[in-house]
Amino acid sequence: MLKDISVSFAPHISKPLSTRRVMIDVAIGLTPAILAAGIFFRVYALLLIGVCVAWCVVTEWLCNAIRKKPNSLGDYSAVVTGIILALALPPGLPLWAAAIGASVSIVIGKMVFGGLGANVFNPAMVGRAFLTASFGVLMTTWAVPATINDAMPAMSQDDITDTRTQATPLAWSKIAIKQQAEAETLSGRQFLSTITGEVGGCMGETSTLAILLGAAYLLWRRTINFHIPLAVLSSALLFGGIAYLIDSDAYVQPFFHLTSGALLFGAFFIATDPVTAPLTRRGMWLFGIGVGAITMVIRVLGEYPEGFMYAVLLMNAVTPLIDRLCKRIPAGGKPNA
Repeated sequence: MLKDISVSFAPHISKPLSTRRVMIDVAIGLTPAILAAGIFFRVYALLLIGVCVAWCVVTEWLCNAIRKKPNSLGDYSAVVTGIILALALPPGLPLWAAAIGASVSIVIGKMVFGGLGANVFNPAMVGRAFLTASFGVLMTTWAVPATINDAMPAMSQDDITDTRTQATPLAWSKIAIKQQAEAETLSGRQFLSTITGEVGGCMGETSTLAILLGAAYLLWRRTINFHIPLAVLSSALLFGGIAYLIDSDAYVQPFFHLTSGALLFGAFFIATDPVTAPLTRRGMWLFGIGVGAITMVIRVLGEYPEGFMYAVLLMNAVTPLIDRLCKRIPAGGKPNA
């Protein structure tokens, strides 16, 4: 009965889908967010996405050539990594910085572990974490959407850092927390903007509508399941609600957290990575709860207004322990004691 079972790296797909088909589905699911980035941040946003994808592809090809390994570009995982990384970047980031982040994502986040399936951490988040640590000012400079600032469509790489900037909704909420005032007014004023995406922030994370459209496609295709996203959003909502009940004058409403920053985008497109997430349903629930809880602890108690990137990387690190705790029943049933 067991003679046809083979041992391999993740992702372990239990239905007639190839890794390439899964990556194509994810790319299609990211299309609404890409279009939203193009609408709100114009041509430069699309150029930034193109640079990230190109450098991810080139870097993976070079790594395979140096290691004398077969070409792995056919699974399109490098393309998806480039798109997710780009959508998690500020719209005014210089192209050279995006290229560095893309290279780090592939080399450090993926290929040093042995390639797709062997990596411990989400490659795109590794690249973003490197950029955040190395270029803090560039990674926290947010351009105003073109629908608000008429100068945005005419910007080039040379003058994009000099354009009109705007604090993100989470940055405003952090100011409210520090000043212990105006949190309620803040959430009401910004909530609608976070739904449409007409607000400062990372390119693919500002429009709740675009994210939900892409997520609906992935759920419909069963490329992802609902366990991790629901666990992430539920735990974040719970912790945000507790903070709001403790001091409603200082903390914003919990639903504001769901539509601001990387939480919604990450819950559907990053935390659900089949390589770095647990294998069992119980493990997925634990993983998602951990991601949501750590994100909210950083947002509410920490100095940094956003916490999803660090939350998912920390939970990636404990995924092997979660898989050991939540073991599947082996083929043939449980062994006799």
